[in-house]
Amino acid sequence: MKKIIFLLAFSFLVSCTSKEEEIYTPISYNLKVPSLFADKLIAPIIPSNNLLTEEGVALGKKLFFDTLLSGDETQSCASCHNPENAFTDNQQFSDGVTGDFGNRNSMPLFNLAWNFDERFTWDGKNFSLELQAFEPVTNPVEMNANWDEVVQRLQNHKEYPILFQQAFGTLKIDSVLVSKALAQFERTLISGNSKFDKFLKGEATLTPEEQNGFDVFMDEARGDCFHCHGSNNNPLWTDNKFHNNGLDATFTDIGLGAVTGDPADNGKFKSPSLRNLIFTAPYMHDGRFTTLEEVITHYSEGLQQSATVDPLMKKVKQGGVNLTAKDKADLKAFLVTLSDFNFIEKSRFLE
Repeated sequence: MKKIIFLLAFSFLVSCTSKEEEIYTPISYNLKVPSLFADKLIAPIIPSNNLLTEEGVALGKKLFFDTLLSGDETQSCASCHNPENAFTDNQQFSDGVTGDFGNRNSMPLFNLAWNFDERFTWDGKNFSLELQAFEPVTNPVEMNANWDEVVQRLQNHKEYPILFQQAFGTLKIDSVLVSKALAQFERTLISGNSKFDKFLKGEATLTPEEQNGFDVFMDEARGDCFHCHGSNNNPLWTDNKFHNNGLDATFTDIGLGAVTGDPADNGKFKSPSLRNLIFTAPYMHDGRFTTLEEVITHYSEGLQQSATVDPLMKKVKQGGVNLTAKDKADLKAFLVTLSDFNFIEKSRFLE
């Protein structure tokens, strides 16, 4: 009798342990890299300690749209990074769960796996996509939550523990794994199907105005835009570097300088991608420009001299490159060709 009881008890313990430590092998995620990216760029950055899996990406997407991550459970990551706006919003400054506003424009999220310097946000303060995903949860002017409380909510949820087990092999949830899942999803946000992309592949033609706009963009004597924002040889349309682009003579926000402590970096901010501009207004780190015309006018005749203005702003003493009205209009026409309408279809991200 004792032997039977022992065997039953042993069997029960083995059963519980097996359920807790059940081995599930996640399925490797097939990242769909556009052909132009594959032709022009080295491989995307996927950290060895956070490889993309079907389960990890699906978990990250669910978390991205879940309000459980905010302090009062009213906002998600998507509240400030809306797919319909190329994963930003249409406000100058986003309001957090407390109703307070930050002092930076919400950055769009796409092609993040090709940020080779791994410095994220306008001032480069986060040195990985995982850290970038981690910070907004506790930021008092964003989601204003406590990580311990967020983790407890997820741990008590009817679905999340098993989803974390399938993605990361553990039922125990923590903030590191949440950030890893979010980063996995964000690395799948790839924009590479604009009219200009199709033009480069021989699948579309440019109007004379769009072609002249591209010529202006590439001409050092006219637009001189390509140094910071790339060209047809750089499908990211950004160098992902930090520049003082002549916005101000004096600074209320010193940008990169606050991160590095180097006065030579004051007033420098990351060059955003020029993709999807028609979806991502307003523009600049502080959202000061509401239209593309205002942005173009700034570079044409609005540059401000300062101690750290980028040497690439070669005509800052003249106020800018002084484009003609036609070249301004054509430059805008070209920039619009970098819009990826497939990317902003919200339904694709809510399946």
